[in-house]
Amino acid sequence: MKTIALRYSENFAPDEGTILSHQKLIDLNGYVWYGKLGTAISTKVAHEILENEDPKILLIHSGKQDRYWAHISEISKDLPPLNDFPEYYRDIREKFKCWFRVKSFEKAPKEIMSQCYVASSNSTLSDSSKYSMSPYFIIIVKEE
Repeated sequence: MKTIALRYSENFAPDEGTILSHQKLIDLNGYVWYGKLGTAISTKVAHEILENEDPKILLIHSGKQDRYWAHISEISKDLPPLNDFPEYYRDIREKFKCWFRVKSFEKAPKEIMSQCYVASSNSTLSDSSKYSMSPYFIIIVKEE
């Protein structure tokens, strides 16, 4: 499966954290939009992700051990309605250049980083993420 791994941090998040603040909107609306800061992913990569049987992206907590699969149904470069993403995004919403419509979050297994390979180098995500400041990686997930 080809997808992306995105780093995230808690710099702007409320005390409850990024994942829980997004989960609250999933519980309320059945989905939430998750924003990617900086450069948007390409249309080609977005299409490849959405072609997967179960489209999902991997979220990597920078400097921590938390890893989550975000199961998605849509990718957009357009700003979603204000009530469809967490309130703490509102003041910085223009900095998000790509949005993922998340249906659910799933805690990823501890060994997930060694099961993913960076498409450009074929090295494991665990190795590549140690030596790169890249905010996201195009990855191939080794099927279990």
